[in-house]
Amino acid sequence: MSSVNENTFKRALELRQTQIGLWLGIPSPYTAEMLGGAGFDWLLVDGEHAPNTLETILAQLQALAVYPVHPVVRCAWNDQVEIKRLLDIGARNLLVPMVQDANQAAAAVAATRYPPAGIRGVGAALARASQWNRTADYLQRANAQVCVLVQVETRAALENLEAISAVDGVDGIFIGPSDLAADMGHLGNPGHPEVQEAVEEAIVRICRAGKAAGILIGDERLAHRYIELGTAFTAVGVDTTLLARAAEALARRFKADQPNAAERGPVGPAVY
Repeated sequence: MSSVNENTFKRALELRQTQIGLWLGIPSPYTAEMLGGAGFDWLLVDGEHAPNTLETILAQLQALAVYPVHPVVRCAWNDQVEIKRLLDIGARNLLVPMVQDANQAAAAVAATRYPPAGIRGVGAALARASQWNRTADYLQRANAQVCVLVQVETRAALENLEAISAVDGVDGIFIGPSDLAADMGHLGNPGHPEVQEAVEEAIVRICRAGKAAGILIGDERLAHRYIELGTAFTAVGVDTTLLARAAEALARRFKADQPNAAERGPVGPAVY
């Protein structure tokens, strides 16, 4: 029988080692596997905004298992049933969205822990996480190897930042710039100076509280700025955005080289 391996992503955050990540919004094990070998430290499988199901998340975890990259799964909500199911299929690093206060953070942690430390249901015989009970010490060691990351995305959450940081079992705090911008009255504009000031202040406060800070930002200049301020886990892009913008740019380059319809003249019969 095997033994529970150390969660080296969790350990890296404890040591504040910079971890560079990429967001996966395409619900496919094929693209997950493609990006698994790209060289990132962690990949986020999104169960909140991407059209993922438990089965597609499982397939992506399986595809990534052969690569030296750490999967992080964002659940749709701070829901103990969903969290239990994600843990059972093998997710060990969870990002929980829209955590507003210390009580909600504590609830997220409790959902990831077996009793008496928490409320996670015991179903190891059915679980990929325990290799269907082939991992001899899974029940005894699972609690300590789960990494809980909570997402702060509103002004209320920022007001409660120190209290959230103080919750035992919270390993990192992830700032959501887009929702924060919306809550601050700047919908669609996370680059607004007021939002950026709040983000930078939050990073400093999280680090001062002794927790790992994280963020997703597609702007390379801002990503470097946040890393300098202390973010330990920084996602620097999104697969859907990379594909869509690269495809658009390629189309534009070739379209720009073509004469317009009037200049081309009549089109002859197709030849196959």
